[in-house]
Amino acid sequence: MNKKPSENGISFAEDGRSVTVMPGSRSGTAYVPSSKSVAHRMLICAALSGSRTEITIREKSKDIDATVSCLKALGAVITESTEGNDTHFVIDPIGRGGQCNSEQVSLNVGESGSTLRFLVPVVCALGKMAVFTMEGRLPERPMDALLDALSGGGGTFSRCGNELFVSGRLRSGSYSLPGNISSQFITGMLLALPLLEGVSTLTIEGKTESQDYIKLTEDALRKSGIEFSFAGGQYTVPGCQRYSLSGGHFIEGDWSGAAFLLCEGGASVNGITVCGLRADSAQGDKRIIDVLRAFGASVEQTDDSVTVRKKTLRGIDADASGIPDLVPAIAALAAVSEGITRITGAARLRLKESDRLISTASMIKSIGGEAFTQPDGLVIAGRSALSGGSVDSFGDHRIAMAAAISAARAKGPVVISDPCCVSKSFPDFWDVLKNDITLERGTGCGCLKEAGENE
Repeated sequence: MNKKPSENGISFAEDGRSVTVMPGSRSGTAYVPSSKSVAHRMLICAALSGSRTEITIREKSKDIDATVSCLKALGAVITESTEGNDTHFVIDPIGRGGQCNSEQVSLNVGESGSTLRFLVPVVCALGKMAVFTMEGRLPERPMDALLDALSGGGGTFSRCGNELFVSGRLRSGSYSLPGNISSQFITGMLLALPLLEGVSTLTIEGKTESQDYIKLTEDALRKSGIEFSFAGGQYTVPGCQRYSLSGGHFIEGDWSGAAFLLCEGGASVNGITVCGLRADSAQGDKRIIDVLRAFGASVEQTDDSVTVRKKTLRGIDADASGIPDLVPAIAALAAVSEGITRITGAARLRLKESDRLISTASMIKSIGGEAFTQPDGLVIAGRSALSGGSVDSFGDHRIAMAAAISAARAKGPVVISDPCCVSKSFPDFWDVLKNDITLERGTGCGCLKEAGENE
């Protein structure tokens, strides 16, 4: 049984296993969490540095907790304090001796692919013995290419169920990785290579997916005083370098999480404003701005905020190869846009917290939309309004948030399973919908004529 909906139309079942979002468009102003992508990189750089660093993160998530926990297990001393929605981390770095540590450390990475793929090479470079414990679907996600590269340089690995055992010490030398599997492999190697004794090279073979995430890594390395060069598809990284990230750093807002609220703004007459988003960010998911404009939404941007308002929405062709995390939000908007939307370049979504091509299509169909999976994407036929209904989130944070914003153009409530899964990336998402983004008058509780029509 659900509790009585709040004034803003959000109610949780008494057992916490579902949340009901009442129909109607919303408007208001909100902040989003700090970027997970930036935070992972900066925390690791801080733990490898030669002096104390302070990092502030707005609304930390489960994935960030996983990285912090692993860095502590590796020897970093990290204290944290909370002020409002901000968490302040004080990080004293990992000690780096000249000999391998014979004691095996336990590293629980949860479902965080970034934590796993970034830290496996770092552990090898430090000469640590470790067992990585993975949860959810993470053990199913690709790792072989990264482990093969590390094995050629001195790393030793074995698998037992959801555990990965790591030992050995990485040597400087020549490495290569395919560019079309995961940019996280490349990031992990770039974080590790400066710690080795001599000059190393990393050759990227073939087309590189998600290049903007690699740019985030390059930015973190430069801030940490790490030297490297890139030419002709190959990184050259001098050895015996010392990370020197120090002082205080506030992690910028997350464009990936903001995308859900911005897409919901496409159904709002008064608009939704998201603050804390740097216009000059290196995050690739800031391209949600271009996607929204392509759909036809009204978009206004300042140096640190974006406002999106309702206009006529029409389907688009979207290549998601560089912005895979945006697909559920884009699909939710496509479901209520005139005509057909085709999303391509998203085959990697089949190995996320859920098979996001299947789960996104299922979400849309569950609330009265029309969507079809393709080998590398989705085809979505837009409608003026959705019916509402019950959605299986598949325990996937991005599916749960996409379902929630779909209520903006539904005729009935949207009931979403496992609402707590949003804690992986946006723990306060439901509070934002209850407290910051309010139902617009005349559009809630089924009174959706205005919100269900395109202008």
